[in-house]
Amino acid sequence: MDEANKHKHRVLSLRDRRGTLQGRRVTLMGLGRHGGGVAAARFLVESGAELTVTDTADRDSLAESLDRLADLPLKRLRLGGHDESDFRAADLLVVNPAVRPENRFVQLARQSATVITSEIELFLDRCPGKIVGVSGTNGKSTTAAMIAAILQENGLHTLLGGNIEQSLLPQLESITAQTWCVLELSSFQLHWLSESARRPDIAVITNCQQNHLDWHGSLEAYREAKLRILGRDEQHGPLHKHSPSSSESRPRLVDPHGIVSTPTHDLQDTIGDLPPLLVPGLHNQQNAAVAALVGEIIGCRRQAIQAGLAGFGGLPHRLERVGQVAGRGFINDSQATTPGSTIAALETLGPAVWLLAGGSDKGADLTELASAIARQSRGAGFFGELGPQLHDLVLKQNPHFSAHLCDRLIEAFNWCVRQSHPGETVLLSPACASLDQYRDYAARGADFRHRVDSLRANDCGKNNAAANRLANTI
Repeated sequence: MDEANKHKHRVLSLRDRRGTLQGRRVTLMGLGRHGGGVAAARFLVESGAELTVTDTADRDSLAESLDRLADLPLKRLRLGGHDESDFRAADLLVVNPAVRPENRFVQLARQSATVITSEIELFLDRCPGKIVGVSGTNGKSTTAAMIAAILQENGLHTLLGGNIEQSLLPQLESITAQTWCVLELSSFQLHWLSESARRPDIAVITNCQQNHLDWHGSLEAYREAKLRILGRDEQHGPLHKHSPSSSESRPRLVDPHGIVSTPTHDLQDTIGDLPPLLVPGLHNQQNAAVAALVGEIIGCRRQAIQAGLAGFGGLPHRLERVGQVAGRGFINDSQATTPGSTIAALETLGPAVWLLAGGSDKGADLTELASAIARQSRGAGFFGELGPQLHDLVLKQNPHFSAHLCDRLIEAFNWCVRQSHPGETVLLSPACASLDQYRDYAARGADFRHRVDSLRANDCGKNNAAANRLANTI
C-alpha cells in the first residue's frame, strides 16, 4: 500500500472508530479468559464486522470463552499462535490489554496503518452515559465499587465495570444519557487508549506506587499510563506537575470543570465525617473519603453518600473474612497484588497474623514490604516465584522471624495452620501477581477458600493437635 492509500485507509478507519463497523475487517488479538474478549467479539460481530479472533493459547485453555462464542459467525478463529496476515490486512485491531506494547504483531499492524483500539475504548467511544473512571495502584476496585454504591443509593441508574471483571459493552443498549458508568481502569487498559479516545467525565487516580514494572519497563512509563485517564490536554496540567510519586498516596480527582487536588487535610476532614464502615482499615477509610468526594461532585445527597458507604460490604478477595476454624480466623486478600496493599492489610489486622505471601514478579521493590512483614506479623509462609526473595529479605530484617519457604500455596497454608494458635489469623495477602501458579488472583483466592472449607468440613474444633493433623493431610 502506497503512502497516499495508507493515509486514506487510516482516515476512513478513524471515522469508523465511533461509527459503523459494518463490513470492516477486524482482528481481535487475545480472546482471554476473563470476559472482556468475549464481550468485544460479540459486540464486533453483532455490529457487522468481519471478525478474526486470534490467541496464542490453545482450545483447551480457552474452552470456557469459546463456548460463549459458539453461536457467532466468526470469519476466522486462529488458536495456538498468530499469523501476520491477520494483522496486515485488518482495518481495525482490538488488542487485549495484557498484550505488551512491543509485541511484533502489533508493530506489524502499525506499519500497515491499521487502527489499534481496545475493548474499553470501544465502550468509551459509544457510551451515551456519563463516566467515572477510577485508576491507581491500590484501592481502585474498592473505590470504584463504593462510588457505584453511593450513586445507586442516590437513585441514579448506575453500572459498574471495566477492570472489575465485567465488560459493559453488552449493556450499551440499556445505557441512556442519565446513566452513570463507573469504570475501574488498569494501567494496561489506559496504555492502549488512543489520543482521540473519550476520557471519563470524572477521573480518579487513587495513588501511584511501583507496580507492573515488568510490563511498563519503568515507574515513569507506568505513571504516564495512569495519567492517560485524563486525556492529552490535561496531561500537561497541574496533575502532571504534581502527580503522585512512587511514595505519594494522596488521591487526585478530575471533574468536568478542571483538576481537583485533594490535600491531606481535606481528605482527613472527609474521613472524620464518614459513617461506620463494614470494611476495616485506614486505607478503606481513605477509599471511602474519595468516593464521598466524587459523590459530592456529582451532586448526591449527603444521606445517600452516608448510606451507600455504610452498607458497602466489601469485594471478594479484598480482606474477605472466610470464617473461623479451631479458633483461628482466615482472611482472603488475594487481590492484594502489590506491596502497598499487603502493608495496608498488615497494618489493619495487627500483629496476630500468619501471612501467606508470594507469587510472580511485577518488578516492585520489596524492601518496605519485608520490613512491614517482620514488624506486623507472627510469621509468614512464602511461596511461588518471589517466595525466596521475600523470605531472605524478611530474615535480613529479623533473623529470628518465624518464616517458612516452600513452593506452593498449599504448603504455606498448612505450615501457617500448624504454627498458629486460637485467637490468631491466617491471612492470604500475597503482594504479588498470581500467574506463576494460578490463572488469576480470583483462582488463587478460591484455592485459599477451598483449603479453609476443608478444615471446616473436618470439624477440628478448638483442638490444636487435630488442626495440625488435618493440615498435614490436605
